[in-house]
Amino acid sequence: MLIDLGYEVHVAVFRAVFREERALAAAGDYRRATCHTACSGKITVHRLKPAVRSEQAKAQDYLCDLHAQLQALHDQYRFDVLHAFFINEMGFLTTLLANENGLPVINSVRGADLNKHVFSPAQFSQVSWTLAHSDWTTFVSRDLMRRARAIAPSIRDRSSAFWNAIAPVSFDHLPVPALADQLHGTVIGSVGSFRDKKGLEYLFDACYQLRERADLTLLLVGAFAEKERDYWEKALSDSGFADRVVITGKISRQEALAYLPQMDIFAIPSLRDGCPNALLEAMLAARAIVGSGVDAIGEIIKDGTDGLIVPPSHTEALTKALWQLVSQPDLRRQLGMAARQKALTQLAPAVEQQHWKTVYQQVLEPEKSLERSPFKKSLERPPLEKVSFNSLA
Repeated sequence: MLIDLGYEVHVAVFRAVFREERALAAAGDYRRATCHTACSGKITVHRLKPAVRSEQAKAQDYLCDLHAQLQALHDQYRFDVLHAFFINEMGFLTTLLANENGLPVINSVRGADLNKHVFSPAQFSQVSWTLAHSDWTTFVSRDLMRRARAIAPSIRDRSSAFWNAIAPVSFDHLPVPALADQLHGTVIGSVGSFRDKKGLEYLFDACYQLRERADLTLLLVGAFAEKERDYWEKALSDSGFADRVVITGKISRQEALAYLPQMDIFAIPSLRDGCPNALLEAMLAARAIVGSGVDAIGEIIKDGTDGLIVPPSHTEALTKALWQLVSQPDLRRQLGMAARQKALTQLAPAVEQQHWKTVYQQVLEPEKSLERSPFKKSLERPPLEKVSFNSLA
């Protein structure tokens, strides 16, 4: 999107979870810090890895190496703006670097960074400092923006929320998925890496309550998160519905997309969830959606118009909404087509691109932006050349 707006884009790719480094150190497989640079289309990609010097190394040792590599990249390429996705370690490194070098910085909050990591005492001060020292912060839901403004009130005039976009997908020529012959009756489906935030317990409960009223299959496209696997396997075993559940395990995106047309109802009863791509893909597939009213799910789906919205953690409401769709095929089709139309219009890439254009103008051309922006953003820095650097997990 930024390339099409005329920016030169560099992407620094690195991880702030150091399992690989610790495993190498334990095996005595030491290495120096590395940066591999290559062009991918019109984007320059820098893949960074910290040095592995000792089994006693801590996270700050690795993060210090990554900061030095980012500084070296700036010294070489002279970036005009830095942009970090995920606000904890990624955002902190990028924002510190920007403030040290007198550069504007944008931070983008995606979900877990404020929905979960903010509750870590060790990360809270880092998150709040990063928010306060960012020139602009974007969010994928108004819920996330509201929380961030409570943590750092100074960002109120330096922040905005807009949803992820999704490019159109053709479902016409996808192969028949491997487990299609195991799907019977009305198929209720969900897609993702199934972990604490997905609210799967409540979906198990709702399906159990409906099992005597309808012939149902619950299709889970994805796998249980490894660290929670024992919990979810027990929850499924105790659900009284396990014999009607089909789980694909971890599969490719193309394979996952092929399962969407097999679903009659797409359920996403999340407890918190940013702006999940699985929701947007289900909308493109014209599935009837039941979702919880959290984050972007409750903002995108208009209850009764292009889906049904229920409170999070509410088995009774979820059961009622699912039954409404199980028992009314015409309503499923109506809501599904309305959801698809919304995805093709309000969630089109051109819409998100316009949001990014506005954000970058706010940061790079603040005086001009003041005249045309509803954000009324004020920056002290003069306009800069439009060159972008993105720091990604």
